[in-house]
Amino acid sequence: MNQQITKICSHFVAELDEAIGAVRAENIFILTDSNTQTYCLPALMQSEKLQGSNLINIANGDEHKHIDSAILIWKYLSEHGATRKSLMINVGGGMITDIGGFTAATFKRGIPYINVSTSLLGAVDAATGGKTGINFGGLKNEIGVFAPAKEVLINIDFFKTLTYENLISGFAEMMKHALIDSTHEWKQVMAFDAKKFDLGALKPLLINSFRIKERIVAQDPHEANIRKALNLGHTIGHAFESYSYKAMHPVLHGYAVMWGMLCELHLSQVKLGFPDDVLQTLVQFTKAHYGVYLFENKDYDTLFELMTHDKKNDSKEINFTLLSAVGEIKINQTATKAEIYESLDWFRKI
Repeated sequence: MNQQITKICSHFVAELDEAIGAVRAENIFILTDSNTQTYCLPALMQSEKLQGSNLINIANGDEHKHIDSAILIWKYLSEHGATRKSLMINVGGGMITDIGGFTAATFKRGIPYINVSTSLLGAVDAATGGKTGINFGGLKNEIGVFAPAKEVLINIDFFKTLTYENLISGFAEMMKHALIDSTHEWKQVMAFDAKKFDLGALKPLLINSFRIKERIVAQDPHEANIRKALNLGHTIGHAFESYSYKAMHPVLHGYAVMWGMLCELHLSQVKLGFPDDVLQTLVQFTKAHYGVYLFENKDYDTLFELMTHDKKNDSKEINFTLLSAVGEIKINQTATKAEIYESLDWFRKI
């Protein structure tokens, strides 16, 4: 799998033109959702290279990242002359880059694509690393392929359109990267004023976050080994997220991951001695910025069942990435049902 390039743009249109020119496509298809069509597409259309492009628009929201939306995209590509020499440009957050990458990678066995990530969460998570996919059967990213973008372009100006809730959702993934990297990076991220959320001050932390993920992905592009480190918080976090959709009260991905990290770091403390001072710092930060997820004892079985469907499981056991300390990664860890339920008990009491 080729290593993709992630770039924070200083001159967005010029750098977009350069990325498009490197592909030398016969025709171009731009995928947006209803939000990015309004707020972000006008900036792209300043590019002369995109005049006459084909525009595909789908509804926004992770609940639309499903097979029917994929069929709509494939149908449009087929009916408008897309070939393996076409180029797809996905303009949006994680939902768009996931489904856009997946439909591009599977149409005619693969057409090249560029991600223009318009959300903080999408920039540090879905847009980079080459994972694509759609939700299926109530499960997150159940169907997908590894297929990296030709390039990932980040225009921080797009982040100005985001709500605080969406910004702090993306910050959760940055905290995860810091936790799996080093104490130095963890302290840097924790020093950021997440209430003020100054995008200028965020930029150097954002660059570091990209590089942490890119370094891990380069070592293990298909998640056979160390790339599993990036799953910290996601086993229980994805269960929270999927359950929130079943309960008709959807939560943002970063919120679910933050809550999942607390539970999994509690497991890390019980099983591997993860330091209590770091965990308590994260608990207080989470309560201040994300609140806590409310569920009941009777929901444990449903949450556990969702965890059993996690793609990271190698057998009937549920697979976790845990930490013995900040930067001390322990992949392929398992926990019993009783241990998992105890972590949920602990979370509900914080």
